[in-house]
Amino acid sequence: MLRTVTPSEARDARSATPKHLAKRAQIIEAARQILARDGLQACTARAVADASPLTKSAIHYYFADMDEIIDAAMAAHLTAFLDTVRAAADRHADAVDRFWAAMQSYVETFDKQPNAARLWFAYWLDSGQRSRTRPLDDMHREVTALLAELLAHITPEDPKARAHALLSYLLGTVVQQAVQPLSFPVLATEIARLCGIEPAGQTTFGLAK
Repeated sequence: MLRTVTPSEARDARSATPKHLAKRAQIIEAARQILARDGLQACTARAVADASPLTKSAIHYYFADMDEIIDAAMAAHLTAFLDTVRAAADRHADAVDRFWAAMQSYVETFDKQPNAARLWFAYWLDSGQRSRTRPLDDMHREVTALLAELLAHITPEDPKARAHALLSYLLGTVVQQAVQPLSFPVLATEIARLCGIEPAGQTTFGLAK
């Protein structure tokens, strides 16, 4: 007996084609640029269409709604951010130095790009108000995994739990830095105390690098 293909199955089949993936990538990149430049509220279907070679109706063909587009664009921002943090760590061989290089990169990224902090805050709040927290939870798990990986090479005592605590601290620190910024040496002392590790100033990484 022949079975009727459902709309969702047809959409899934289309999404596997190279052309479909390429169009989605164009839309995500356009949304990513709008979010970085103009913020969350400015990222509308019309704005994305204007910033890409696609029409507004075409955008809705490739994505279920704007929430899906924004989630994908924010995930792309996070991937780029974590790549930067990893690259900073990879410039060092020692595990402790790798950790502190990653921490400095994390903090300084938001210090140098205050719009990034505002964008993430707006996204977090909007996700909560819409009860759409699963994409955000996935992103938090990705950050936690990187922190746990870095910590595991320094202290084997429950690096995942320490990474959860560290992420909570870093999220609060991003808020604090936007209002009353502290120097990295001050933050490093707090991070060392929280994680139970050697302060940055006592490593070959040092505080001046």
